[in-house]
Amino acid sequence: MEIKGPRGTKDITILDSYKWQYIEDRIREITRLYGYKEMRTPIFEHTELFLRGVGDTTDIVQKEMYTFEDKGGRSITLRPEGTAGAIRSYIESGLAQGPQPVKMYYLSAPVFRYENPQAGRLREHHQFGIEALGSDDPSVDAEAISLAYNLINGIGVTKVTLNINSIGCRKCRPLYNKALREYYEDKKDRLCKNCLERLERNPLRLLDCKEEGCKVLRTDAPKITDYICEDCREHFESVQNYLSLAGIPYEIDPLIVRGLDYYTKTVFEIVTSEIGAQGTVCGGGRYDGLVSELGGPEYSGMGFGMGIERLLLVLEASGGVIPEPDPIKVFICTMGEEARKKAFFLVDELRKKGVSSDMDHIVRSMKAQFKFANKTGAEYTLSIGDNELSTGKASLKKMDDGTTREVALADIDSWF
Repeated sequence: MEIKGPRGTKDITILDSYKWQYIEDRIREITRLYGYKEMRTPIFEHTELFLRGVGDTTDIVQKEMYTFEDKGGRSITLRPEGTAGAIRSYIESGLAQGPQPVKMYYLSAPVFRYENPQAGRLREHHQFGIEALGSDDPSVDAEAISLAYNLINGIGVTKVTLNINSIGCRKCRPLYNKALREYYEDKKDRLCKNCLERLERNPLRLLDCKEEGCKVLRTDAPKITDYICEDCREHFESVQNYLSLAGIPYEIDPLIVRGLDYYTKTVFEIVTSEIGAQGTVCGGGRYDGLVSELGGPEYSGMGFGMGIERLLLVLEASGGVIPEPDPIKVFICTMGEEARKKAFFLVDELRKKGVSSDMDHIVRSMKAQFKFANKTGAEYTLSIGDNELSTGKASLKKMDDGTTREVALADIDSWF
């Protein structure tokens, strides 16, 4: 019986892992510049964390979570997003009692959602995300957006648009929810089943529906920017001013609400048309009540999530080039058992000196060894047989031009 990987998963093989490492290196560098530090949380949590943190009106909680009962009878869920677990750790580890704000990131964190696989978004995909906790200042919003935007541009994806919006706070959103209910009241027969439920429980979520019929209706829906309170308006204007100071172009899109219940005030998306309809590269926003909802102090937060698979997909579609890893510096070809022993010793010595090196491990013929070395892209080959062992010298060949030179085996590590 042939065993295949589950639908919605994908191996990251040795043919592609260098691309991930390239992106991860760029992420580590930019987060260092912005003062963010790495954190890692478990890939599964108690289900209650996501019910309280993500919100029970979201598609994630209602339809997409991988939830099971463990042997102790506890309800456990594979991580469907990164923020809730990060805040749980922030509270539990005592970081909430230390200096604020706390700026942290997670990298290539597996995320699990049971949904139809799409471009760059599998049932198991990987996210880079940041969380800035402990400050409600709009400069934090702009800084997080700046980090995401500059990262995407910095790796060579330039055809992107930054869309921002304010979805208000707990004070002003009830007025907007009321306006939405009134707008949709005579349009119920045109709403999908999910949106009929959302209309009563969380009308804001209607603006995030992906059904074509609902998308048409939202075009003329009331705009939340007409309903936000003065505090939210000033906050949103300050975010825009900070983005302008950073030279980051943006567009205001009043239909952005994001798909998670915990967002307040600023929300944003960075989108591209390079990969068709599924063009959101990054999305996030502010969540001022989430820390206290999960048992922590009344602290504000700001963050985003960015799918690594989709980022790589967009980079490739944009014509971006990821440098391939350096090949093995020297491959030692051998003839005879004593030569193999000598090669093993030399390879070990070279590696200790920081020189990447390898040798044949299948006992091929000399001709086959040279072919294999060429396929691996080795820069040099060193040939050792009985004659080389007796003289202590061997032929070192530069593979790209075929030039050779004689080197002493005792000095091979210092030569490199």
